[in-house]
Amino acid sequence: QVQLVESGGGLVQAGGSLRLSCAASGRTFNEYNMAWFRQAPGKEREFVAGITWSGGSAYGAGPNEGRFTISRDNVKNTLYLQMNSLKLEDTGVYYCSVGWSASGLIFRATTDYAYWGQGTQVTVSS
Repeated sequence: QVQLVESGGGLVQAGGSLRLSCAASGRTFNEYNMAWFRQAPGKEREFVAGITWSGGSAYGAGPNEGRFTISRDNVKNTLYLQMNSLKLEDTGVYYCSVGWSASGLIFRATTDYAYWGQGTQVTVSS
């Protein structure tokens, strides 16, 4: 059974940093794209960042201000999201996801991802 378990969320002041982790189990995802999405209250889930099996990355237009860095450790089957200079608008539930197949392209729609974690809450306060 595939499981994605996010951790690292919490309450942080604006300007602070957090590092999210996503541990995958149940199968090996070394060859699959992975991504982070987030969902703010009352809003749709949006793409934050994605990464290919070889480490190529892409970022969403909103968060993509050089503040976030996605990475992965294929040995540990773990995905990371380093978030710096956090802003109030970064608040939301952050979800880890795995794509349907290996691809050199990073997709940004939720329907392009097959497996999802339960999410980790990130709250940025002023």
